Amino acid sequence: MIDLHTHTTFSDGVLIPAELARRARVAGYAALAMTDHADHSNIEAIVSGVRRVTELYSPYAGIDLFCGVELTHVPPALIASLVARARELGAQLVVVHGETPVEPVERGTNLAAIEAGADVLAHPGLITPEEAALAAARGVALEITTRKGHSLANGHVAAMARAHGAALVINNDAHEPGDLVSAERRRVVGLGAGLSPEELLRAEANSRAIIQRLIAR
Repeated sequence: MIDLHTHTTFSDGVLIPAELARRARVAGYAALAMTDHADHSNIEAIVSGVRRVTELYSPYAGIDLFCGVELTHVPPALIASLVARARELGAQLVVVHGETPVEPVERGTNLAAIEAGADVLAHPGLITPEEAALAAARGVALEITTRKGHSLANGHVAAMARAHGAALVINNDAHEPGDLVSAERRRVVGLGAGLSPEELLRAEANSRAIIQRLIAR
C-alpha cells in the first residue's frame, strides 16, 4: 500500500514524523508522503523540517518516505505560484486541498490546482466534467479518500474520473494512528465509491507510478 496524503505535528496531525513512519510500516504501507497543511505562512518550515526527517529516516524506516505539502485554503489566484515555490523549496510531492463538501473551500480551487500541475488534487468534491478532463490532460491525480466527511463525494469523483480519463489514487488523509487503514478497508472504500476491482488495481498502480516519478526527479 501507498499513502500520498498524511499529516504530522508539523500541521494538525497527532504523530511526529518518526512515529507516523513507524506506524505506517507496521500497518503494511510500503511508501508514505508526509503532506502537512501549508500556506504562505509556514511552507518554508514544513518543507525544511519534513524533508530533513524523510531523508534521514528513509534508509532505516523500512518504508519509502517522501516530503510533500498540502496547500490548504490558499486563494486560487495564488496556488500556481505556491506550487512552484513548494517545489523550489524541495517538496517532492505537491497536494492541493480540493473543494471537499465539508469545508468552505473557495470555488476555483480545483481548477487552479489542476492548471498549476499539482501532483494530487485531494478530495475534490463535486469536481466538474471540465475539471476532470483537464486533470486527465495535465496528469493530475484525483483522490478517493478514506477520510470521513471528505469521502462523501467519492462516488462522484470516481464517476468523473472514469468518464474523462483522469487518474485516481486512494489516500487516507491520515491525521492519527487509526487513519492508517488496512488494505481491506481501502478496498471497501474504493468499491463503495463505485470502482470495479480492475479500477482499484489501477488506482494502486497510479500511486506506484507517482512514487516512481518522485524517485526519478
